[in-house]
Amino acid sequence: MGVMKASPDLPSDDRPPPPLQDIDAWVFDLDNTLYPASSNLFPQIDVRMRRFIAEALHLSLDDAYVLQKRYYHQYGTTLRGLMLTHDIEPDDFLSYVHDIDYSILPPAPMLDQALGRLPGRKLIFTNGSERHAQNVLARLGLTRHFDAVFDIRAAGYIPKPDAESYAIMIERHGLDPHRTAMFEDIARNLLPAAIAGMTTIWVREDGHSHWGGDETADLSHVHHVTGDLAGWLDAVVDARRAALPAALP
Repeated sequence: MGVMKASPDLPSDDRPPPPLQDIDAWVFDLDNTLYPASSNLFPQIDVRMRRFIAEALHLSLDDAYVLQKRYYHQYGTTLRGLMLTHDIEPDDFLSYVHDIDYSILPPAPMLDQALGRLPGRKLIFTNGSERHAQNVLARLGLTRHFDAVFDIRAAGYIPKPDAESYAIMIERHGLDPHRTAMFEDIARNLLPAAIAGMTTIWVREDGHSHWGGDETADLSHVHHVTGDLAGWLDAVVDARRAALPAALP
């Protein structure tokens, strides 16, 4: 299958996901995926979003919070709603909300080791900024593993789960969806990936909301579920080596 052209709608593909040994590109969400939600990094961003909205639109913090969540559910990201409804400058917003304390993130040596064993290209696909992604990767000790960061700017400020952002990402990085796996902590963000033909892995943590909307929604687009990303990757590498020992390092 050739590189898909960017379009608002990804073509549906009903073929089953390929065996994991056929995957040669691995696309990872960033926040609450490469580190656990219980690290409490993202709540800092959440608070700063509220403050930004309150200051920019002259609202109380309570009213800003209501608007923040309304835009998130309506537009995919709060930023998208602010851009379309209030003409907010995206770089101002991103700089402000990502001015946080990254030191609370501990290094992730187990994930570092697992990613080092995993053959193939590795990309970050985030609704945040590239600078935020690089700060997170540096704290986790994972920078060396990733070939590129596809951030909200690269997507033309079109956020996940809008299918157009996936199509742009696929084309920009020359991905074959049928040889690509995508990891996400928000289940609804895996739906466009599955429709495009990717293998999908839901990284979930007990006690945290993961759908991004209706928690009872259909999850048939999720091919694998794990609460231990490093352990899951190690198991995949071991299985690949057992199946194709001559082809793997």
